[in-house]
Amino acid sequence: MDTKEQLIQGLSDAGCSMGAAEQIGSLYETGNYREMLHQMKVQRCKLMEQMHESQRKVDHMDFLIRNQEKKMK
Repeated sequence: MDTKEQLIQGLSDAGCSMGAAEQIGSLYETGNYREMLHQMKVQRCKLMEQMHESQRKVDHMDFLIRNQEKKMK
């Protein structure tokens, strides 16, 4: 596996869509490293947004659980 393929696989493993991973791989292949890094940071921001949304859902579930536990006492 060459470096481009490893990069694409790593991005995919990190949760990037295949389209985004391939776009970043193409930027790597053409030597457009500045834009490649920019797009990687964009993908990181998207992952952070997803993580924060998941955390909000967990927090809400915790709230619902606590309320039900209080009602049972």
